[in-house]
Amino acid sequence: MNDRIRTDVAHNARVWNYWLGGKDNYPVDRAVGDQVTGFYPSIGEVARADRAFLGRAVTFLAADAGVRQFLDIGTGLPTADNTHEVAQRVAPDSRIVYVDNDPIVLTHARALLTSAPEGVTDYVDADAHEPDKILAAAGATLDLSRPVAVMMLGILNFVLDTAKARSIVRTLMDAVPSGSHLVLTHPTLEPELGGEGNKAAMAFWNENATPPITARSRTEFVSFLDGLDILEPGVLSCSRWRATAEGAPVVAQFGAVGRKP
Repeated sequence: MNDRIRTDVAHNARVWNYWLGGKDNYPVDRAVGDQVTGFYPSIGEVARADRAFLGRAVTFLAADAGVRQFLDIGTGLPTADNTHEVAQRVAPDSRIVYVDNDPIVLTHARALLTSAPEGVTDYVDADAHEPDKILAAAGATLDLSRPVAVMMLGILNFVLDTAKARSIVRTLMDAVPSGSHLVLTHPTLEPELGGEGNKAAMAFWNENATPPITARSRTEFVSFLDGLDILEPGVLSCSRWRATAEGAPVVAQFGAVGRKP
């Protein structure tokens, strides 16, 4: 497995970990992370806002929507308040399946993502481009005839073709029943969220790190939620979604939760 780990090329999971203040990264990740920050100084805020959004969304789904099953695709490296920790804090019997295809993430996940005794936590080594494989593997832990929250935070931006990204979402949501939810975040260049600085940062990233990334417009982001009821407060900066603190800084990352009717 370790022959898949490249320490000479920056990788998203490790750079994201660096921006969140973690230690599971290499010099190349920190160097690229610092360069990206130079282009786009608020990228650390984006990373932290995305993580805080996860906590609020999972808390809402477990506490208010009664969701007990979570399929978290594009897990990234474990940090504080992972999906299972947030969900099982509310409902200890929650079942969580994490999905990622990075070998470092796999190693850490198996060691650290341990479930509450009443619930279940599992890990699937798969790529977001393979929704059928994800569903087949997740079905060993989750009951796909009962509502599932499909979590896709900062992952569709690595699916460069928008039609393909929509197809992936459609395949996943077609496989889960009414009452299931889709939780999304995605970077944007739209000036309403201050996304102009993302352009140079993403160009630098795509030349110096892996995997390549793309931004999307509000219209493209909303298209991923086609057929779902978009829950209040709608589509907005993920930092503002059900935020409790007044005046949370806007970040160039859309966030939304949709419910399958």
